[in-house]
Amino acid sequence: MDQLSSMDASFLHLETPETPMHVGSLMIFDLPEGYQRDYYEDVKEMLGKRLHLSALLNRKLAQMPFQLAEPVWIEDDDIELDYHVRTVTLRRPGTMAQLEQLVARLHASLLDRSRPLWEMYVIDGLENGQVAFYTKAHHSGVDGKAGVELAKVLYDISPKMREVPPPRRKRASSGEYQLGVTELLQAAANNAAQQYRKLAELLPTAAKALGTAASVMATQRSQKGERSLSLGLAPKTVFNDSITNQRSYSTMSLPLADIKVLGKRVGGTVNTIVMAMCSIALQRFLTERGLLPKESLIAMVPVSLRAEGDKAMNNQVSAVRVDLATDIDDLPTRFKAIHASSEAAKAVVRELKPVLGVDVPITGSPWLMTGLASLLGRSNLASRMPAAGNVLISNVPGPGQHLYMAGARMVHYFPVSIPYHGSALNITVHSYAGLLEFGLTACRRVLSQDESYEMIEHLRAALREIEALPPAEIVELTAQTAAQSKAPASAAASVTVIQTDEVPPAAANDKASRAG
Repeated sequence: MDQLSSMDASFLHLETPETPMHVGSLMIFDLPEGYQRDYYEDVKEMLGKRLHLSALLNRKLAQMPFQLAEPVWIEDDDIELDYHVRTVTLRRPGTMAQLEQLVARLHASLLDRSRPLWEMYVIDGLENGQVAFYTKAHHSGVDGKAGVELAKVLYDISPKMREVPPPRRKRASSGEYQLGVTELLQAAANNAAQQYRKLAELLPTAAKALGTAASVMATQRSQKGERSLSLGLAPKTVFNDSITNQRSYSTMSLPLADIKVLGKRVGGTVNTIVMAMCSIALQRFLTERGLLPKESLIAMVPVSLRAEGDKAMNNQVSAVRVDLATDIDDLPTRFKAIHASSEAAKAVVRELKPVLGVDVPITGSPWLMTGLASLLGRSNLASRMPAAGNVLISNVPGPGQHLYMAGARMVHYFPVSIPYHGSALNITVHSYAGLLEFGLTACRRVLSQDESYEMIEHLRAALREIEALPPAEIVELTAQTAAQSKAPASAAASVTVIQTDEVPPAAANDKASRAG
């Protein structure tokens, strides 16, 4: 028995029929040459032999009496594999668009809380002969990085499936299927006592972290005339609305090496390139509809709090706000503002990391949070309340080498994520085997399937604009020269040039391709 942390449980309490709180992946596989077997049966057989390797796959929820405390995970020794692992065949011709629309529908349905909270689908019928594999697991049990660790358990690094040790025989008494009320309440009391003790022990560290973070924020204060790094509330947009349970979904794949080279050339990181692409695409999408606000859009960006080597299947995340600078027309200036905002936010999180993940148990939080989540959706408060951010943008590092499942080679690994009331669009980026894989998940009422494809094209066009930017050192030299030309001659200082690698513009867009 393992009690959920407050963060893990919040994904359960905030879930409503309109807001399923599971994360997923869409993978595309090349079958082995000359393959004649039933791939669905092969996958199901492989999973049956490996269920015991991951706690996520063989545990289910036990609720506390009267929802007085967070639920607990208990082991399920009666998993119906045919329920959790399913097969679907696309109608002809079996295009990528058909696959994405199918995934959007599958992602819209809630998971059964009486069972382990995961489902997997083997999808055949693709026109190019490939096979797709869609998985979803509840966010209460796994975050993005924990999902990557789960992938290492399920998949192989060569076509030959590795042998795994069989599960050990369990010795359980007949009364362990359902836990008693007394046992559950005692577990909740013990967990609360432990968490409050940890909280007390953390107070000196918390005080130091808060002091350091305050110092970091003080150094980030902008000079007069410079763009402020302190962000106010986000402007209201069409994405800041209550959502339905219907989803749209689209994907895009780019070569990661080209994005890395491009980032170095223009003075940023891969994350800066992704944020700038989203900034340009969102600005263009809203401008074409006459809906772009005068104030800059703000992105909510999840950040991992997971320590190096931590492979626990739980949530260790927080979120920062990043300025998308959509109110700046000059692209080099906008790019610089996005990079500065992102780095400033990450600097504060690094200092606050010891306290951001602290678990504080709250008696009665399940029914309180569930009621607030239902009120938020049904009252349309999301469109009326002030917004902290406009869209969710995530960048999750993934496996650097090709993976295999049941002998088939994974060629694409697209993320499928969670929109919510007030953030109807979620743009998640996941690296895999030299590729940068985009997955756009949205409420279909706010962003239709056709509009989702339109957003993908805007992202491609945005990348071309960033590729056309001059190298960072030229931008810096031009800015300093302009500043000196305005200063008195006696005050002119020597020009410092920022050195970066001289490389030609990346050809990422030429190599970009949609799976299939």
